[in-house]
Amino acid sequence: MIKTPICDFVKNYSAEDPVRLHMPGHKGKPVLGPEPLDITEIDGADDLYLPRGIIAESERIAGELFGADTYYSAEGSSLCIRAMLFLAMQAAGKPQNGARFCLLSGRNAHKTLLYTAALLDFDIAWLHPAAGDGYQSCTVTSKDVEQALTGQKTPPFAVFLTSPDYVGNMADLAAVAAVCRAHGVPLLVDNAHGAYLKFLEKSRHPIDLGAAMCCDSAHKTLPVLTGGAYLHLSSSWGKVSKNDVLAALSLFGSTSPSYLILQSLDAANPYLSTLKDRLAFFLPHVETLKSTLTAAGYTVTGDEPMKVTVRPRSRGCTGDELAALLREKKIVVEYHDPDVAVLMPTPQNTPEELAFVGQALANIPPRSPLFAAPPPYAVPRVALSPREALFAPRKTVPVGKAVGRILADPAVSCPPAVPILSCGEVVDEAAVERFRYYGIKDLSVVK
Repeated sequence: MIKTPICDFVKNYSAEDPVRLHMPGHKGKPVLGPEPLDITEIDGADDLYLPRGIIAESERIAGELFGADTYYSAEGSSLCIRAMLFLAMQAAGKPQNGARFCLLSGRNAHKTLLYTAALLDFDIAWLHPAAGDGYQSCTVTSKDVEQALTGQKTPPFAVFLTSPDYVGNMADLAAVAAVCRAHGVPLLVDNAHGAYLKFLEKSRHPIDLGAAMCCDSAHKTLPVLTGGAYLHLSSSWGKVSKNDVLAALSLFGSTSPSYLILQSLDAANPYLSTLKDRLAFFLPHVETLKSTLTAAGYTVTGDEPMKVTVRPRSRGCTGDELAALLREKKIVVEYHDPDVAVLMPTPQNTPEELAFVGQALANIPPRSPLFAAPPPYAVPRVALSPREALFAPRKTVPVGKAVGRILADPAVSCPPAVPILSCGEVVDEAAVERFRYYGIKDLSVVK
């Protein structure tokens, strides 16, 4: 039987109904409802960044389930990304001959990567999208990584890939990891959308495919409260110690982690022990939904098993229009833009719900196909490092008046949080066209 030590401690403490002379200020009195279970680091509750008790036990259980050295985050994968980049820099040592730290990364990285580059002051060598890729995608092959690593005068301190990406594409991580090992460079993976991949019939989790480190957003595909995430380290990499990892998480994390989120991660462990069977039952229903949509004339793309990316232009509407039509039927999608509507089912959805979604989409009257395409990607010119651009004085200008200016801050919300242009790059006409296509009207540029 899988234990839940954090949940058990908090439930027992709440049941005692003590006089709470500690934080939080609500004192366990319910207004929203969960306050009795919301505590801080009282005696016995352990410390997230120096765990020796119930948190350490719960993380050990999670690590056994994932087959990795696993650490909890109550601040999403963003905290994990910052920590693993810091750890990779530490492990690399100081660059030789006065060179700067540099990361080799797929272009479709979450904007947290740019903020971390600014904080840690490293450069980024981008692996750019192939022709036809949208800005949320960046199909990176082992050949691409091999060529990039061979062409670098100073080896990067790590390779960073996002897989799965926001629209359901997955990289061949095993092949990329083999190239990274041959060059002595660790592979780091933003696996925010793929925590469940470990529990497929054959694991497709980055750690099992050779990554040195990865992050999983537990809240994206598991029944975990928003903000719950994992940082996983491969036991075979062995370049940093447990104390190094805890120090890195503590460096970037809040000293007041949410115990509601920690309980949620703890409570997920018994669920993970049954997830392989749940997925074996559920995924065929996802495939049925994809087949239903294809038969109805929609284009469905991506190879991630538990994501349904619908491209509705073949049926005569945009992704934004499709999302609005579904909202009228009380169906809310994860993300939409002019080209796609992204659906993220999990085993917490029922087969009946998926059938309802399929029928709702099939019943939308088709119109003449739309043949518009997003503006093509063009490699931008770099003028400043991420740190120089983000920390520089800035001003906000309309997109049309930004040509020739240096972008100070990524102008993209979450979702998808993938920058159209990176801070420090020069805004050109091609970038303006992309910004306008995705509805961005104002940009923050360096003064």
